[in-house]
Amino acid sequence: MNFKMILAALVALTTATAAQADPKLKIGCTTTTDCSSAMVAVDEGIFKRLGVDAEMVVIGINSNIPAALLSDSIQIGGPTSPTFLQAVDGGLDLVAVAGASVMHESTGNHTAAAYARNGVDIKQPKDFVGKKVGAPGFGAFLHVMFVKWLSDNGVDPKSVNFVEVSIPTQGDALKSGSIDVGLTGEPWVTRMNNAGVGKVASYYVTELKRTEPVIFYAASRAWAEKNPELVKKFREAIAEGAKIVNSDHEKAAQAISKFTKQPLDIVRANKVSYQQPEIKGNDFAWYVDFMTKMKLLQGNVDLTKLVLK
Repeated sequence: MNFKMILAALVALTTATAAQADPKLKIGCTTTTDCSSAMVAVDEGIFKRLGVDAEMVVIGINSNIPAALLSDSIQIGGPTSPTFLQAVDGGLDLVAVAGASVMHESTGNHTAAAYARNGVDIKQPKDFVGKKVGAPGFGAFLHVMFVKWLSDNGVDPKSVNFVEVSIPTQGDALKSGSIDVGLTGEPWVTRMNNAGVGKVASYYVTELKRTEPVIFYAASRAWAEKNPELVKKFREAIAEGAKIVNSDHEKAAQAISKFTKQPLDIVRANKVSYQQPEIKGNDFAWYVDFMTKMKLLQGNVDLTKLVLK
């Protein structure tokens, strides 16, 4: 066999191997329990069994997820509903591909909190006036829900000084006094409690008593339509992962601990966001209604186009 024949054989072998390799999929989420169905699907080998080489990627600020999707640094991300809707309203062609966490009376609504540092006394909504509040992404779920809660309780959100602080850095920001309150969630609340940073001032999402999606899985429409088989397998993996999260706390805790880098005992001690893999356009109607009234949206959201068919 001459050199050209050997080279041709190597090229053919490389091409065949590449064709047989599992498609790669990067899934970007923040370090909360909201994307636990994907974490479990990776940790339990569900994606691998379905022939998908999936990797979880940490995104520090939720509002960065739409840009990460469009740049293809991740293919699927877990934006909060407000982040996603503002991106779509602003002209980005994103689409929901599967559900993740929802507001749920037994779990999800009690994981989000306004956490006050030591020395800051907050007993009622009006006590937040003049405080410096750290939000993990302007326009993301924790921020928008807090603004909604303040408004519902007669407090002008403009009277609160919001600054953008990622959830993992809020503990240090609270201890240093650079913020008075952090909008955060579990397992970070328990970790800050154990460190003596402060205390929960309000489980404000609980008081809203809603059941809409908190975080779900989204992609650029172009990528999703180009990769229908990969989206199908992703949905299968998420459905299986969600069942495990909702029924097996230990497996969920182990997967969450690995991704968030939180001690396993802290994750074990807390409830995990309820996972609901099904999602439809009307699930966003409540958000669109109040966000439009609060001028957080300009009216460019079509509910019928938000979810990939």
